[in-house]
Amino acid sequence: MLILIGLFLLGLSLGSFVNALVWRLRQQELSKQRTINKEQKNNFSILNGRSICPNCRHKLTPRDLVPILSWILLRGKCRYCNNPISIQYPLVELLAATVFIFSYVFWPASFSNGQWLLFITWLAASVGLLALAVYDLKWMFLPNRILYPTFFIALVGQLGYILFFANNKAHSFWLLALSWLVASGLFLAIYLVSSGKWIGFGDVRLGLVTGTLLATPAKSLVMIFLASVLGTLFVLPALASGRRKMASKLPFGPFLIASTGLVILFGQPLLDWYQRLLT
Repeated sequence: MLILIGLFLLGLSLGSFVNALVWRLRQQELSKQRTINKEQKNNFSILNGRSICPNCRHKLTPRDLVPILSWILLRGKCRYCNNPISIQYPLVELLAATVFIFSYVFWPASFSNGQWLLFITWLAASVGLLALAVYDLKWMFLPNRILYPTFFIALVGQLGYILFFANNKAHSFWLLALSWLVASGLFLAIYLVSSGKWIGFGDVRLGLVTGTLLATPAKSLVMIFLASVLGTLFVLPALASGRRKMASKLPFGPFLIASTGLVILFGQPLLDWYQRLLT
């Protein structure tokens, strides 16, 4: 129980970090289009920036930043300007905590023989993946400043597992390479064929991250199929209601990320289901 409580609190804290990271990165991008003073530039720093209200730009105090609880006590409004605070903030915090809890409860193997390393790698990478999902949903873009560190975390963890714990290291490296080919190579082919009209290059880079975490071509293939299913289920009601047109762009990153998490935790049942569809 203490482990679950610890993971929940850690997830809440890192979810709060995700919200700050996404907002500050966006402000840094926008600041390139306008002149800002030194104080504003410091506020947008990822590591050293102070949290401020997006509306009135008032600096927030620790009591304003308690994950979920502050939003509830403030009734979803800024303490200083009374403007609404987006529900995105508590939802992302709660989602991060839920991912941490579910990952521990449903991890598909015991934490021995190096599985603990894969578990820690997944938790660390999931923070970056959540930030990518939020950014892509809001602004239809997957920033390299989140993609590359997340890929580095996934790669170091996976290589560490292969080098120190895998029974057949050569075979594991081969499966990892094939996983990259499926998860990223397929999107690269689509990107080249469509000249970037059907899919963005950020999804190609994201495929390297997901392919590294999944580490086998079969799981990467199931991930792509599941992401397509989730995307279709999301789009069809919007098309039927007229809220979305066929020509409307759809951020595919969040579906790839959600599918990656599902395959990591429920890989074998999903593989069995996918094989039944093919037979």
